[in-house]
Amino acid sequence: MGRMTDQPARWTQASVYPDMWADPDDDPRDNHGTGPGPEGELATLDDFLSGYRLTLRMKCEGLDAEQLARRSVPPSTMSLLGLVRHLAEVERDWRNWITDGDPLPKLYGARDADFHGAVAEQAVVDSAYRDLEREQAATDAALAGHPDLGERVGKDGIAVRELMVHRIDEYARHCGHADLLRECVDGRVGQ
Repeated sequence: MGRMTDQPARWTQASVYPDMWADPDDDPRDNHGTGPGPEGELATLDDFLSGYRLTLRMKCEGLDAEQLARRSVPPSTMSLLGLVRHLAEVERDWRNWITDGDPLPKLYGARDADFHGAVAEQAVVDSAYRDLEREQAATDAALAGHPDLGERVGKDGIAVRELMVHRIDEYARHCGHADLLRECVDGRVGQ
């Protein structure tokens, strides 16, 4: 089976490790080389979540609206823009787990609307990033009121710790998707 000619060549900006996204000295996620890691469980969880949030943004940087919206791994409906929108929707939904009140309405509508509505328009891209930032900040603020990781919250009595780990898991899984989507879009590889 021959190589498909419409696939981009693999490349990276890194020079130290050719399979990495960025060189260690240039990687904004690598702040542990300058001192000790975070102290305590909550700080560690927050650090991992922040790292994956930044990874998603890094995977999307430098691409135009068409590239961000491209469903580059058919038959999947996933795109990088769809992932940004999906994670905004998920952040919003996590607040429903914290409260006993009525659930917040969906941002984008019916199931999979986050992916289906990820179209190649700059206004959609800009809105998706605004939505993600707003929803991340709102969920962070809601959880800041529950610093005890063992506290049980919401109608289902989920432990804050479990919610934090679930958030990290969701971002980590989708960052793996973003690796593949980005490589198919323009060939850029990396961790």
